[in-house]
Amino acid sequence: MLEGKAVIVTGAGRGIGRDIALMMASRGAKVIVNDLGGAADGDGADATPAQEVVNEIKAAGGEAVANFGNVAKIEDANAMYEQSMDEFGTIDVVVNNAGILRDVIFHKMTEQEWDSVIAVHLKGSFNMAQAVAKQFKMQASGCFLNFTSTSGLIGNFGQANYSAAKMGIVGLSKSLALDMARFNVRSNCIAPFAWSRLIGTIPAKTEAEKARVERIKEMTPAKIAPLCVALADPTCETTGQIFCIRNNEIFLMSQPRPIRSVHRAEGWTPETVRDHAIPAMKASFHELERSGDVFSWDPI
Repeated sequence: MLEGKAVIVTGAGRGIGRDIALMMASRGAKVIVNDLGGAADGDGADATPAQEVVNEIKAAGGEAVANFGNVAKIEDANAMYEQSMDEFGTIDVVVNNAGILRDVIFHKMTEQEWDSVIAVHLKGSFNMAQAVAKQFKMQASGCFLNFTSTSGLIGNFGQANYSAAKMGIVGLSKSLALDMARFNVRSNCIAPFAWSRLIGTIPAKTEAEKARVERIKEMTPAKIAPLCVALADPTCETTGQIFCIRNNEIFLMSQPRPIRSVHRAEGWTPETVRDHAIPAMKASFHELERSGDVFSWDPI
């Protein structure tokens, strides 16, 4: 499926990224295995994880080189592009998978905790896309696979920084799909359900939380890779979409759209909005909620 193609996979030393890199290589891709080798919160660095994945790919007969750059730095993103061109003579797919977590309830969140997560997830995805965009345009082909999360699509406790970054990636991916379509460049988002060391950092104190963690452990990172390879296949024309994958299920997520409108010929005042528009909207929302089309209007 990917014979002769070059792929950059960020955050590929462990977990989901590792399995994506291995499967891309198994389908003929030449892989830049990027991983800073930091801890789950982004601190530190270690060349071992990326190099171990490269060794595994080579042992299976594939081609791969390691990269230890930080996606949050534009110069490191540019270096990954240059490395792919130097080593493989091409770049065809970028998988924006690298990420960190610094979970904390919002009123206790520091600016540094906000900035560091935004920098790796959202700015890192921008940096990687920016590094290869001109090459994709020149060769009139290319594919972006951007990792979002249901924490961004729906929201999650204690993850305002991560949720904002992941929803930002959706906007970035959709805009890339629109801006680059005339150059035959595709961009899609994937929201994975899979056990990883990042998920392992989420506290589980109650019995219900512990049971949920055990269920997530059954969703191995390897389950995510087939969707990535399929979307990277140059014969795939899909673009601008958001997919979720949970164990053996693949979901296509709906796009944001109006679900109810109200009109008032004489215009609106704050009082008429409060007394008429919002109740009408809420009634429509609950009707859709009962049908399973939307999530709850009321706070959880």
